[in-house]
Amino acid sequence: MKRTGILLTMLGACFLATGCSEDGPAEEAGEKIDQAMEDTGEAIDEAADDIGDAVDDAADDLEDAADDLVDD
Repeated sequence: MKRTGILLTMLGACFLATGCSEDGPAEEAGEKIDQAMEDTGEAIDEAADDIGDAVDDAADDLEDAADDLVDD
């Protein structure tokens, strides 16, 4: 997420530095790219959270199974 944030900040700074009062085709394309990058970053973060949850669940299941073996 850090890389995405840094990249978005750098792109934003570039667009602010140009100082255009009207959005031209290049700026509109840049804004679409920015939005796509932000959406992608959020999707990656959500997928990573889902994977982390799945790993935690699997670890819990494994621990329960090991406890069952010890108890028998």
